[in-house]
Amino acid sequence: MQGSTLHTDRLELRPVRDEDVDRILEYRNLPQVTYWLLRTEVEPAAFRAAWRRAIADPDDHSMAVTLDGVVIGTVSLDLRDGMGQPGLPSRTEAEVGYIFDPAHGGRGYATEAVAAVVTHAFEQLGARRITAGCFADNLSSVRILEKIGMRREQHGVRDSWHAERGWVDGYTYALLAEEWRGTSA
Repeated sequence: MQGSTLHTDRLELRPVRDEDVDRILEYRNLPQVTYWLLRTEVEPAAFRAAWRRAIADPDDHSMAVTLDGVVIGTVSLDLRDGMGQPGLPSRTEAEVGYIFDPAHGGRGYATEAVAAVVTHAFEQLGARRITAGCFADNLSSVRILEKIGMRREQHGVRDSWHAERGWVDGYTYALLAEEWRGTSA
């Protein structure tokens, strides 16, 4: 992570600090949060170690989302190579994800934070394409991705395993830099 700090009208997004991890774990392992995550449980020491590794990873631009100094969520952004033949420009594709404290849900914070990270990825990091995935029935996530202008590129029929529901549908969303410039201008 490069150490960037972003600001929106209501939020500050900054690199995750070691002292943030306990706060993140307070909501990260709540049943209503893990219900829609692929990794339903995380062990605290391993989770802390993963965040420490992320800080040193130049392709990981994940951030803590704070409201009045309190961490209310995280937005992950991982740069990677797209698919292509030799000569492919490196690190021009990114994947975005997010986890928020449900106590702060329904106020648009997640949408605001994800939009800020997408803007940062396109305008500062040089991403040309951003993708995101979710379970099709995770309507909160679907709304966030569609509100920021991402298009549903894939609807996988029963392609995703959910521990309680069995095989369920999954969605993949994407957005190109030139589309973002068209929606945010």
